[in-house]
Amino acid sequence: MQILRTAVALSILVPALGGCAPSSAAGGAPSATSDAEGAAVITAQDMYARIYFLSSDALAGRDTGSPGLEAAAAYLASEHTRLGLQPGGEEGSFYQRYPFAPRRGNLAESPEITVEQRYPPNVAAILPGSDPELSDEYVVLSAHFDHVGVGQPVNGDSIYNGADDNGSGTAALLEVADAFSSLAARPRRSIIFLHVSGEEHGLLGSRWFSENPTVPVDQIIANINVDMIARNAPDSVVVIGKDYSTLGQIVEQVGRDHPELGLTVSDDIWPEERFFFRSDHFNFARLEIPSVFFFSGVHEDYHRPSDSVDKIDPDKAARVAKLIFYTVQEIANADGEPQWDSEGLAEVRMLTR
Repeated sequence: MQILRTAVALSILVPALGGCAPSSAAGGAPSATSDAEGAAVITAQDMYARIYFLSSDALAGRDTGSPGLEAAAAYLASEHTRLGLQPGGEEGSFYQRYPFAPRRGNLAESPEITVEQRYPPNVAAILPGSDPELSDEYVVLSAHFDHVGVGQPVNGDSIYNGADDNGSGTAALLEVADAFSSLAARPRRSIIFLHVSGEEHGLLGSRWFSENPTVPVDQIIANINVDMIARNAPDSVVVIGKDYSTLGQIVEQVGRDHPELGLTVSDDIWPEERFFFRSDHFNFARLEIPSVFFFSGVHEDYHRPSDSVDKIDPDKAARVAKLIFYTVQEIANADGEPQWDSEGLAEVRMLTR
């Protein structure tokens, strides 16, 4: 309970830490009249503040099934409420819960397993589309918000904070949601902001959502997944899977259209690591939903207590989040849906079957 109380207190401070003004959806600042004004809502300061909270010791590493994960989920739901988004979970809530049996770590060793632990949450929020003919189609923007919790001490520190993995992707989803909620005109298609848990235990939350979607799965036209975007080369981001569908062409064109972001959209430079299998886009791709994965690579602090907020590059993280905002806007407003490349689809089928 102390973790929850401390986390709730910290979450109240996050807007103040980041200097976040309320969005127009919450009755605050005037609506943005252009995409550029919407993107301007996304700032390095806000990204830092959000990652600061998500990776704080108060959340104890956000292991799936832990009080820290529940506190993070409550924060995400609160922020989407503040931004005026609709609940996208079950029974009119922002939550979708799934069965979970801890297999490792402190949770597995606990003599008393609670219901927060047996049924951890995904958090889903929806920005409804504006086009009567296209609003029942969905672009899913996903990121996992769990990490690995408390583990073997390294230099006296046993909390694996997960600032980059995946506080950075989680913060990006919130900032992109803030940008979209600030727009005077909503995109044509609906957008689902999907925060999944259980990624570190085997992509469990995204698999559950893909098999038990809260919207018709055949109306999901694309998945944009975000995982670890706040470290490494400041002038590039890898987009894994971009050669498999027209999503890659869209991202590349958006990058060319926005040189002010200072980002090169790179191919997968680590094919031997098989990252295509290792984050939540995989569970959408295996259903043949066109998917790509924004990623900046692992580093010496990966899955260590030293993955802390002082190591992140908030300016890069904000610029990547802006690239994602523009990309999702393009997909949501396009006349047609993203299409698989025939050779790419054959490769995906080979990889996922």
